[in-house]
Amino acid sequence: MIIEDKAGIKDQVIEKLKTVYDPEIPVDVYELGLIYELHTFPEGIVKVVMTLTAPACPAADQILQDVQAAVASVDDVKEVRVEISFDPPWDREMMSEDAKLELGFF
Repeated sequence: MIIEDKAGIKDQVIEKLKTVYDPEIPVDVYELGLIYELHTFPEGIVKVVMTLTAPACPAADQILQDVQAAVASVDDVKEVRVEISFDPPWDREMMSEDAKLELGFF
């Protein structure tokens, strides 16, 4: 994961991302490892490059809207750009240890 913080709001953005869940999985998108890149800029722009657990994820639109809204709710964020990438494809190894424990993958 790449995290670049030029606006000093990275931690706030991450906390908001941890409130967004894939409706089919009881773990947030950050701990699932769906966030590939997070860039913040002094102008109040935040760019999130993320993936989904599957290219044909039925909840894709909802997850993207939730990520957009969560990041936009951070003070000093004026614009949110969310991009989807499937390179590399997501797999279970991208999850945090906490997420693996929560889902019983140990």
